[in-house]
Amino acid sequence: MSASDREVRINLEDNWDAVRLFGHRDENLRLIERLSGVRIVARGGEVIITGEPANVDRSARLFQQLVAMVKSGQSIGVGEIEYAYAFTGEEDRSLLADSLSEVIFTTVRGKQIKAKTLGQRKYLQSIRQNQVIFGVGPAGTGKTYLAVVMAVLALKNKEVNRIILTRPAVEAGEKLGFLPGDLQEKVDPYLRPLYDGLFDTMGAEPTQKFIERGIIEIAPLAYMRGRTLDDSFIILDEAQNTTPEQMKMFLTRLGFGSKAVITGDITQVDLPRGSNSGLITIQKILQGIEGISFHFFTTGDVVRNPLVGRIIRAYEEFEGRGGQGNK
Repeated sequence: MSASDREVRINLEDNWDAVRLFGHRDENLRLIERLSGVRIVARGGEVIITGEPANVDRSARLFQQLVAMVKSGQSIGVGEIEYAYAFTGEEDRSLLADSLSEVIFTTVRGKQIKAKTLGQRKYLQSIRQNQVIFGVGPAGTGKTYLAVVMAVLALKNKEVNRIILTRPAVEAGEKLGFLPGDLQEKVDPYLRPLYDGLFDTMGAEPTQKFIERGIIEIAPLAYMRGRTLDDSFIILDEAQNTTPEQMKMFLTRLGFGSKAVITGDITQVDLPRGSNSGLITIQKILQGIEGISFHFFTTGDVVRNPLVGRIIRAYEEFEGRGGQGNK
């Protein structure tokens, strides 16, 4: 320890909290050391942090956030630590633990669903407060899954009479016509993420019963034309693959007592070259209209394997340098 170094000691009153915080063989502590450039020694329930004053202070704030997360029942892993560390530089960092403690929904298997990032928390608030919500951002941010959860919650609370889930059947490099089966069997793989969200939230058997009774409808976007959707929670997924005309068609289906959530990733448009994305153009048309909210996720909201977030950032940097790959 050099003369300029600082030492901070943090005492964890509950040994079980310490076990969950430190991780298997103190792997979480080693990760914090790599992120912050400090040295950490754990002695029982005490954590000793030494290093440059600024790094030690930031690490101490990180531990305060992580302890609050552990006490709220949140599991601590690589993703949670990396996100919390990035967040320690934000002015409203005191909100982090609160944002991760509220239980949004409890599944049939007893799994508690909570916001895992502040971005997710703000997204959920937007869904509660607005009639039309656009969730735009990279893969792995939970934008579709959380929309499905909120739809199921609205149905459970009798705020709506049915759930309608739709997405455009646009090929991501593959040709739809070569898939086996009839039209419904061809498009089912494109709707699978929506099924998965329902199965995880409600259970497979109840979901199938609701589908059979027409309370839940899962269909390609083309099936929405000419309809008026009243008392419904409607989710349009993969909206980056809609044309401006399709987006207008979808939005004008909205009836009385309905809410629509439109999700998509504008960096992964699979439309034919030269076609405009409805999700991109709509941002220029509907900004500032009361009852309509745009929520933009960042790579910091990615809740899959942390490597996914780093991959997305690498692509953004590559494309920002004008990289186009092989031609």
